[in-house]
This record gives sequence, structure tokens and C-alpha cells, in this order.
Amino acid sequence: MGDEVMTLDPAVRGSIERFFAEEIPFNRFLGLRLVSLERGVALLLLPFKPELVGDPFRPALHGGVIAAALDTAGGAAVFSELALGDRVSTVDIRVDYLRPGRLEDLYAEATIKRVGNRMGVTAIRAYHASDPAQSVAEAMGVYNIRREQDR
Repeated sequence: MGDEVMTLDPAVRGSIERFFAEEIPFNRFLGLRLVSLERGVALLLLPFKPELVGDPFRPALHGGVIAAALDTAGGAAVFSELALGDRVSTVDIRVDYLRPGRLEDLYAEATIKRVGNRMGVTAIRAYHASDPAQSVAEAMGVYNIRREQDR
């Protein structure tokens, strides 16, 4: 893919954004929102709310919430390379937690490493807007692709 960002058709982008925001109840519950989506690259926002705290003594965001944001961003990046009607499901995600998630908005950014006919692989990182150079967590996600014409 290189450093070149390929523009995603606006109708496709809108369809993916609506699907992630409106059709997935868990995303709606967490407040996850796609901030930007281009072919092979997705940026997602997890707005902070007190219910997302996992360690009240530190305090810090719950690791599972961070993982969910990473996974969702990875799935969105894979979706951006597919046709409408194709489906994506997570096969594996490996998360490295690098520092506590502060009690503020969290961003998850995913970049496609490889997309084939049946599998997609993404590199994903989570960070805070106040310090985007410092990753809170990094992940590698592997996703199954189910093409509409194969169903």
C-alpha cells in the first residue's frame, strides 16, 4: 500500500460508517465512532465515559474496552477494501498494552498490512489526542473475509 492513501467512494464510506454506528449494538453502547475511513486505513474514536474505567485506583480505562476499540478499527480497515455485502469477522487479535489508558477520549487507528480473498491483516494502535506519539496499546488483527458471491 505504501504511503499513498486511496480515496474510498463516499457512498461506500457512508454505508460502512452507518453500519458501524447504527447496526452494531456494542459499538453504540461504547459510543465508538469512525472519524475517518479511506481504503486500507480507519480511524476510530472511543469517547471517554466513567463506565469505561477498569482500574479505579490508578485510574485507567478497562483493557477490554481498549481491545474492543482496536478490534473495531481493524475490522473497519478491512471493510474499506471490500465490496458492499461482503462480511468480516475477527479470527485473532493480539494486543500489547504499553501504558494505562487515561480517562479521556481514545483513538484507534488501523492500517491494512495485507488483504487477500479470504483473510485480512491489520496493524492497529490506540492513543490519546493529547499525546498521539505515545501508543496506549498496539495490536495485530487477523480477519476472516466472507465474500457475498460465495454465500
